[in-house]
Amino acid sequence: MVNNAGVYNLLPIEALTEDDFHRHFNINVLGLLLATQEAVKVFGEEGGSVINIGSAITSINPPQTVVYTATKGAVDSVTRVLAKELGPKKIRVNSINPGVIETEGTTAAGIIGSDFEKQFIALTPLGRTGQPEDVALVAAFLASDESRWVTGETLAVSGGLR
Repeated sequence: MVNNAGVYNLLPIEALTEDDFHRHFNINVLGLLLATQEAVKVFGEEGGSVINIGSAITSINPPQTVVYTATKGAVDSVTRVLAKELGPKKIRVNSINPGVIETEGTTAAGIIGSDFEKQFIALTPLGRTGQPEDVALVAAFLASDESRWVTGETLAVSGGLR
């Protein structure tokens, strides 16, 4: 199961509202927990794999991302805790922390083509924005039996952005 739902709204702290805060946490953290809770019910005795999508933003902490960064930091922590909690049920829990990925969401949010994107590309050793396939290939590995001894890990899939 891949927990990929998420929202982001880049705001300075002065512009942040309580609604912004709750929207980010309800989707990025609570939604992930509730979806995982349901998945655990259907995995059965053979176990399974939960893959959370975090963000490389937690390692660079740029301005105007305080709530988004906090929610993705929570995803990192939830991943480690649930790996320990669900491991005895043969359920592996890992996280992928992508850099900026060119998607409909990042395009609609005005990130793609913006100065923000250019700043991130400049910080990325591989010198480009990620593509959905870059993350999907790692998710497929984490979902497969080839990663059967991997749990509680957060993999940076970010072109080296740190």
